[in-house]
Amino acid sequence: MGSTGRGPELVIFDCDGVLVDSEPLSIGILVETLNELGFPVSVADCYRQFLGRSLSSMNSTLRETYGRALSDAELGAMRECLYQVYRRELKPIAGVAHALEGLGLPFCVASSSQPDRIRLSLQLTGLLSYFGTNIFSSSMVEHGKPAPDLFLYAARQMGAAPQDCIVVEDSPAGIVAAGRAAMRAFAFIGGSHAGPAGLREIVAPLRPNCIFERMDDLPDLIAGLSQG
Repeated sequence: MGSTGRGPELVIFDCDGVLVDSEPLSIGILVETLNELGFPVSVADCYRQFLGRSLSSMNSTLRETYGRALSDAELGAMRECLYQVYRRELKPIAGVAHALEGLGLPFCVASSSQPDRIRLSLQLTGLLSYFGTNIFSSSMVEHGKPAPDLFLYAARQMGAAPQDCIVVEDSPAGIVAAGRAAMRAFAFIGGSHAGPAGLREIVAPLRPNCIFERMDDLPDLIAGLSQG
């Protein structure tokens, strides 16, 4: 992964599984929906194939594998079901507010989710005020993760050079995208999906700059880069 001799100027956060502990909820609804519609997928399948990817990317995989994708109506129904679950159960990642307050650097969120889902997630977990308008979605670029487009777009909008950015991600697709954008990647494996998804085992071979489990450790980890 890329690295420079100077300290970072921008931290780019993924949302699901990094800021909000949403992945088990999302994967649960996804598996239930796909099974009901005749797609024979398991929880392990969904973590392996779809973690960190946009719905359009998921649909492309479904089309290639099973010969059909979800319709707009099916996607809309799944999204509404997910939002209902979010309103009842979604929680922030432990320690994330402390981390955001302790960074001392500009930061933003860049997620594969649609803008309304990102905002709802942040609002329900009390994090929206930390980000203001600094919210970027894969719907704003041509290619989603693992392409670098979204992270490069976020950096441009925030006025930072790619080599001066740190990306905090939990998914292989996001870590690969950070590398392709010439940004440093910090792999967060502290979400409640880390065990079921086998995160440590699948992100370690991608050689991120850092693998960490406690979000409130992030400010010190980043400060250590500047001091080093």
